[in-house]
Amino acid sequence: MVGGATMTEYDVTLEWPDGGTDAIPVDPQETVLEAAQRAGVRLPYDCRKGTCITCVGRLLEIENGDTDVGADGTDQPPDPADAFSYRRSPAALTDRERADGYVLLCIASPQTDCRLEVGPRVRSEVGDSPWA
Repeated sequence: MVGGATMTEYDVTLEWPDGGTDAIPVDPQETVLEAAQRAGVRLPYDCRKGTCITCVGRLLEIENGDTDVGADGTDQPPDPADAFSYRRSPAALTDRERADGYVLLCIASPQTDCRLEVGPRVRSEVGDSPWA
């Protein structure tokens, strides 16, 4: 709650390879892709079911800015489970890809303010869809 009002939207900042950003308000019941389309921001997508990786983004930071530290003392990517809920299981991502911060934006709904890296470089970092 902020100032006695219940939070109804989260701020999701999309960071593009050219250094540009788009900040979009996202209702907790809508996906990042739906909110981006509503805001006129073009994100790639295909299946809208989490079974391909066309819409993949990578979580860079969550609202509190805390960085997870691994057993070896190195900084780890924030856990997407702390920032997003999924409408269904993100079948196209491996457990390792999820642990590395990758998120399927077509089925992911934010639970906090966050920053995401988007664009072709992110897509190229993820393996092929298991359904391809």
